[in-house]
Amino acid sequence: MAKAKIENIRNLAFCGHGSAGKTTLVDHLLVKTGAINGAPSVDNGSSVCDFDPEEKQHKYTVEAKLVHFDHQGRRFNLLDTPGYPDFIGQAISALYGVDTAVIVIDAHVGMKVNTRRMFNEAGKLGLGRMIVINKMDTDNINFAGLVDHIREVWGTGCVLVNVPLGHGASFKGVVSTLEPPSNTAGALVDPNEIHESLIESVVEVDEALMERYFEGQPPTAEELPGLVTRAVAAGSLIPIVCVSAKTGVGIPELLDALAMCALPPGALRRTATKDGEEIEVTPEAEGPLVARVFKTRIDPFVQKLSFIRIFSGGLKKDDTVHASGARKGVKLGPLLEVQANETKPIDHAGPGEIVAIAKMEDLHTGSTLGDYLLPSMQFPTPMVGLAVTPKSRGDETKLSGALHKVHEEDPTFRIDRDAQTKEMVITGMSELHLQLIRERLTRRDHVEVDTHEPKIPFRETIQAKAEGSYRHKKQSGGRGQFGEVHIHMLPLPRGVDIEEFASKAHFPSMKEYHYDEQNNFLWVNSIVGGTIPTNFLPAVEKGFKERMARGVIAGYQVQNVAVNVHFGKYHDVDSSEAAFKTAGSMCFRNVFQQAKPALLEPIVKMDITVPESAVGDVYSDMSSRGGRVSGSEAAGGGMQTVHVEVPLRAVTTYNRTLSSMTGGQGSYTMDFSHYEVMPPNVQQEVISKAKLEEDEED
Repeated sequence: MAKAKIENIRNLAFCGHGSAGKTTLVDHLLVKTGAINGAPSVDNGSSVCDFDPEEKQHKYTVEAKLVHFDHQGRRFNLLDTPGYPDFIGQAISALYGVDTAVIVIDAHVGMKVNTRRMFNEAGKLGLGRMIVINKMDTDNINFAGLVDHIREVWGTGCVLVNVPLGHGASFKGVVSTLEPPSNTAGALVDPNEIHESLIESVVEVDEALMERYFEGQPPTAEELPGLVTRAVAAGSLIPIVCVSAKTGVGIPELLDALAMCALPPGALRRTATKDGEEIEVTPEAEGPLVARVFKTRIDPFVQKLSFIRIFSGGLKKDDTVHASGARKGVKLGPLLEVQANETKPIDHAGPGEIVAIAKMEDLHTGSTLGDYLLPSMQFPTPMVGLAVTPKSRGDETKLSGALHKVHEEDPTFRIDRDAQTKEMVITGMSELHLQLIRERLTRRDHVEVDTHEPKIPFRETIQAKAEGSYRHKKQSGGRGQFGEVHIHMLPLPRGVDIEEFASKAHFPSMKEYHYDEQNNFLWVNSIVGGTIPTNFLPAVEKGFKERMARGVIAGYQVQNVAVNVHFGKYHDVDSSEAAFKTAGSMCFRNVFQQAKPALLEPIVKMDITVPESAVGDVYSDMSSRGGRVSGSEAAGGGMQTVHVEVPLRAVTTYNRTLSSMTGGQGSYTMDFSHYEVMPPNVQQEVISKAKLEEDEED
């Protein structure tokens, strides 16, 4: 087919909860339009979209996949997205490449947690939205109740554009509500009754037509398609279509609905900025280049593919373009048209098109191409961590490279190397998410890993003032070692004015101070009379900081401490930087132990969304974990969001509990809040465990 005109391009993402039948639906659309041949099936591993080995094995989508087909003179670029919340990053990234989100709902089970999530995510981005009620061939469907629930949760703009004729084994077709036929026998709801609310949703976007409508003149058949598109773009209409992907009933009508309702490039208002100047991005071939990498994939042959949506301007092979984050212009390789796991080179691409480019190391998910910057892509924070080590010695470098590939592909996967615990920690959205990543490491990169729960980054601090000294003296033939340090130590609250805190009220003879904001550590020099020569003071401070990094009572980083060096002694021959560093470290340790030391633990903020019937269980469970509930609020559709602060150690595997408590209907977000002193009984357990581990190492 010749290149589609801009106005005939349609970019869509099929979203929704797992097992709603999205991938089967996409496979059938490809077959129906002649884009592919055969009878692809998720169940037997022949699906066009689920081509990764992990997807074939588990029979669900893990990565967003791009396919295309033509219908009614329009070119459809369609992204099939994962349905389980574990892979939400892939689904959200797909939304940044499209204009319309198609939310697929299982007619039997109704709206689930990720159904709501993806509908809301699409709304945040201002995308047009459609709803497909799939699996109309299943039994025990309360169709009218489901539609009422959809409208209750997402508003009265959700209107059926066709209604089913029967359901279960008797589902034999659909009839239009836009142009109801004379014979509607067997329809589950009267299409003529729906017709009026549909027209009202459509005419809202045009005041003149709305006045005319209420005067008894409905829009003409020629006016309706344009009005539908405008209404979807405005959000006043969210069309609902009924189908059975399994039997194929309703597939032709779904294609027609997509052709009529899905938005063309330019239907949505998008802006980009350059040096503070904002422009409205319009899909013009001669306009400035505005494009974005919205997805990255590393294929089995270690070929990096960057998926790019072009919003304005165009791309050609060998073009040199500016890319955000790159130090210099990026020279493009061949452009590729993508059909699932197959690619075909093309010469150029213009506004509205989605293409891929291979082996571009300077391009990453979120990179903007051109001189104008698009708003940054936003993803949820990963919450579940595992410490990993390679099973085979010597595979550390190989593992690091393999994890970097996963990080490139997955915006909700994070790698951290904890300097304190010496662990490499991978963090994802759930245990299932991390399990699939481990499978990919084994298959693609031939790296097997051992995992365990990561150590929680506790901290050490003090709760009282103390003072003391330490003399380091060593004679072993030849030049000896000598250094003596006297200090005051006191707690340093976070957020105080350091200048004020370090004033004469605390340190009467203060000469200088250094402040480490990260660990909230204040070092003050109050030496008078040269009792410690100036050239040895940096060594004293270094001794303090090294001891803080090693910890005193349990091996964790020290923070929230102020230390004043006010006196010392030295020897003309035996004193050295090494001697004073040791004296500083030992003095810090001894005085710290006298200053009522304590362990701090990270407290996280959680927003837990559950059915109203489970709110009481959440309150009770959080209380047992030492959490503090600050309240709850309605989240719509019979759901409540509970706000709580709780110790991180108590919720490292909370997803298991929540899933069991809510039957998979619950979800939560987690963000770091602050550190606070750990309960004494828990403190003692952690300290005892740390000492035991230290003894075992010795």
